[in-house]
Amino acid sequence: MRFRDAHIPFGLSWTSPFAKWQGPLAEVNSLDLAVDVTGRALEARGLPSEEITEWTLGCTVPQQYAFYGVTLVSRRLGAGRYGGPWISRACATSAVVVEHLAAQVELGAHRTTIGVITDRTSNGPLMLYSSQRSPGGAPLAEHWVLDPMALDPTTGQSMNDTAENTAADGGYTREQVDEVALMRYEQYLSALADDRAVQRRYMVPVRIPRKKGEDWLEEDHGVFPTTAEGLAKLSPVKPGGVVTYGAQTHPADGCAGVVVATGDRARELGQDGVTAQVLSTGFGRAEPAYMPKAPVEAARVALADAGVEISDVDVVTTHNPFAVNDLWLADQMGYPLERMNPYGSSLVYGHPQGPTGARAITELIYALHARGGGTGLFTGCAAGDSAGAVVVRVDG
Repeated sequence: MRFRDAHIPFGLSWTSPFAKWQGPLAEVNSLDLAVDVTGRALEARGLPSEEITEWTLGCTVPQQYAFYGVTLVSRRLGAGRYGGPWISRACATSAVVVEHLAAQVELGAHRTTIGVITDRTSNGPLMLYSSQRSPGGAPLAEHWVLDPMALDPTTGQSMNDTAENTAADGGYTREQVDEVALMRYEQYLSALADDRAVQRRYMVPVRIPRKKGEDWLEEDHGVFPTTAEGLAKLSPVKPGGVVTYGAQTHPADGCAGVVVATGDRARELGQDGVTAQVLSTGFGRAEPAYMPKAPVEAARVALADAGVEISDVDVVTTHNPFAVNDLWLADQMGYPLERMNPYGSSLVYGHPQGPTGARAITELIYALHARGGGTGLFTGCAAGDSAGAVVVRVDG
């Protein structure tokens, strides 16, 4: 979908730190997390919550009281007159949220909108579905977070299988996969330089309530130190495969936010009048059981709608639950691996599902601004061999 007057004000997209599941955010309801982080982010950036007339919740893991959706968030933040939809599209949720907000702005329905994207994979709900016909009326059970990783009901294969299928199709070796994993870790370390100078610009600390007082999480938790030697020692997840736990992401908890506004308002809100214009969004699917291929299909749709060639793209960020994703993207689109993910990626800092894409989009905007502007592409896979993509242009 192409847009002409939808902008993200520079500085008005953010992310919390991501915490590896069963870590410091394991007991924090992701809606409470989003209210706290969003409120402090808006206050620090000088945007009154009541000015925002379209609120959208991106969330893929149900939480207590989630039935009320984004109205629970907006009311608690002082914008109770306004609401909006709850959007869930697995790991492409952030791309759909951006598309919805951009469409609302483009159509003139709203001047200033916000996406609040949050998820907690820790303590994911155990769903019980009543079944009167089962023996003794025992319910059917599903673990909302774990079960989908192990089985796509349309193919019978796991997500790890989709990575191995794609690796075999691309002829990728274990060494190539490990090299990408190490590269992304080293890029992540660059964002930690000078006391995390880069991350501090867009990362909002998390307040963790305790019975007595509170704790604060100011940086990512659970990032594992990665070396070539350490990667080489790991066994593949699937015997005979090329993907190890060192070359795939880990589940996490966290949240992110993004404001989308008209060009005029975005220039008023953006730091130094800078904006990231949303040029387009796109979605695509790969053949069944080849999930890491899907980001290429989504990227092609988004680039075509934006009227942009991949050769014109200055920076790419990806949601890459497997290093295989980036290898396939580089091969199919002819884009250098080293120009992707300058501040690391979900492969390294983890994957809370819904907000992962919003963090990658935020990092894309900051990377473009650091180079003086340019055109950027975010693309990332999602469940069911699908993917979403967003093309932005930063004007300085």
